[in-house]
Amino acid sequence: MTIRQKITPFLWFDANAEEAVKFYISLFKDSRITYVLHYGKGDPGPEGAIMCIGFELEGQRFGAINGGPIFKLSEAMSLFVECDTQEEIDRLSAALSEGGEIQPCGWVKDRFGLSWQINYAKYLDMVADKDPARSRRVIEALFGMKKVDVAALERAYAGA
Repeated sequence: MTIRQKITPFLWFDANAEEAVKFYISLFKDSRITYVLHYGKGDPGPEGAIMCIGFELEGQRFGAINGGPIFKLSEAMSLFVECDTQEEIDRLSAALSEGGEIQPCGWVKDRFGLSWQINYAKYLDMVADKDPARSRRVIEALFGMKKVDVAALERAYAGA
């Protein structure tokens, strides 16, 4: 039996969806292209060019379309990545910011315009802590960062 995902994020690119998808799947384990559809005769794109690409990152399904310059990716939508280690945060932040930019609070805008939140896997639990002082310290620590610093978040959470 195939387990299906009810909601799949679909990303709009001008004409470089394949390049973006290949880059993304190179960064994450359990990632692959699942299908490729091409424009046919009479379609709005060039005949034979890639129209849509289905792919998975860490088992999560996505779609990408070469839809032309009509729409642009923006920070209004981002992908939140939970990282277990500082090394993973460092690796993903460096790779995704190449040709893009590191932004405040662990955000990275990649060279394709897609925004990512590269964060510590325990961050959401920390800020959801029932102790508002602990939660506030962690949030304030994150607000002072560009790339996420796991040790600093742990110190803030502990009150050290």
